[in-house]
Amino acid sequence: MKKYDIFLFDADGTLFDFDRAEVNALKIVFDYYGFVFTEDVLLAYRKISSQLWERLEKSEVTIRELKVSRFTSLFNEIDIYYDAKEFNEKYMYELGKGAFLIDGAFKICKDIISCNKKIYIITNGMIAVQKARIKYSAINEYISDFFVSEAIGFQKPHIQYFEYVLSHIPKIGKDRILIIGDSLSIDIAGGNNADIDSCWLNISGAINNTNIIPTYEISSLRELQGFIHRTK
Repeated sequence: MKKYDIFLFDADGTLFDFDRAEVNALKIVFDYYGFVFTEDVLLAYRKISSQLWERLEKSEVTIRELKVSRFTSLFNEIDIYYDAKEFNEKYMYELGKGAFLIDGAFKICKDIISCNKKIYIITNGMIAVQKARIKYSAINEYISDFFVSEAIGFQKPHIQYFEYVLSHIPKIGKDRILIIGDSLSIDIAGGNNADIDSCWLNISGAINNTNIIPTYEISSLRELQGFIHRTK
């Protein structure tokens, strides 16, 4: 098993429990504006949001359009009449406070840093949200820097995104870098595009029916321990 010096972690679904943060933020905002939030509303929102993110990856919509369109479409579907832009701003504020960590995230980050290695976050999320969540999180002190696609102008898995990241971290051989993420099509494909080793965090035990092959596969962040400690 190879040892690595720089760890590029995806944020949502890898270090942070985005699903929990999303539900928490939606509940708060719906209650704040006096609207009823139900499981059906959550499912409708997630379907709309997922479709918009897929369109964003294909450059069919912009990130600015996505932010508002997800609530415009949702409100049309559930018969709510309110300003989607204002609602989105409140939602993003609450989402940014949802710094819930995936099981094992704190310990693995602490252990990586204790071994004099570096951690960077690579994410397709939104600048304001990700900056806030990292700031509020228990792992803030362990993160050397973070790279958000909205700021860079390119998204994972595009090679341009990773070229930007590599140009803004310490100069080191690619063989000393490991990408960790929960998405085959975004994180692992990005690693393959950039010729960087990748580790698929497959907590749910999903079957890989794609032609995207990670260098490694783990079911929990604890399994990253083997990539940290040098034996020579």
